[in-house]
Amino acid sequence: MNSSSGSKYTPRPMSSRTSYALGAVALVVIAVIVVLVVRWNSDNSLSVRDDGYGPVHDPGVHALLDSDGAIVLGKIDAAKTIDLYEDPLCPACGTLEHLYGQEIAHKIDEGKLAVRYRLVNFLDSKSGSKDYSSRAVAASECVADYGDGPVYSKFREVLFTTKQPSENGGDLGNDQLSALAKEAGAPDEVTQCISKGQRVDSARNHAEAALTAMKAALGGKVQTPTVFDGTKEIDVNDEEWVVQVAG
Repeated sequence: MNSSSGSKYTPRPMSSRTSYALGAVALVVIAVIVVLVVRWNSDNSLSVRDDGYGPVHDPGVHALLDSDGAIVLGKIDAAKTIDLYEDPLCPACGTLEHLYGQEIAHKIDEGKLAVRYRLVNFLDSKSGSKDYSSRAVAASECVADYGDGPVYSKFREVLFTTKQPSENGGDLGNDQLSALAKEAGAPDEVTQCISKGQRVDSARNHAEAALTAMKAALGGKVQTPTVFDGTKEIDVNDEEWVVQVAG
């Protein structure tokens, strides 16, 4: 802190010995930082789990749109159902799908797991249209209400990975969302549901209800992606979390 008395301080020249000592300390600090950065990158360079499996294959897997807007993907007799909260514009949600989506799909096909997707829309304002998350939730509901598990799985895979817009002003229009559903195998009535925005109002209400439920479960926090096994929050930073929760 500078003195307010107006007195001047003139430092004495630094000795060469002191300079060498400080230089050595600086080199040590830099070396430590480099080691920590390398170690951090190593710990976070996660590989895609079950890479090559793709989305759900089994036609016995169904998509079900609950009355509260939750989308359940799985077999009727699935051994375990987990809850996953996510926003369609959330980059971390996209990363979760990229890393674990195929492994989750495999467990769903095996009947070991079903997922109750609870979509929220708190990132609406980050999109170019200011309502992308709500429209993407609506599109998801249109596809899920069709009931075909593999079709919904294909749709949500691209929605959260290769076609996910940037959080900084990115966007997809309803016609683009409709085209993604068509590519996933959805019929005309589903693509028209999306392009006409038929479920946007109800989807917005569902997303806000899911957001309220997430806050209640997390003590007021807004955090996506969040996974719950019953009332237990799952640590998705553990690479083995899908295997562990599926049993």
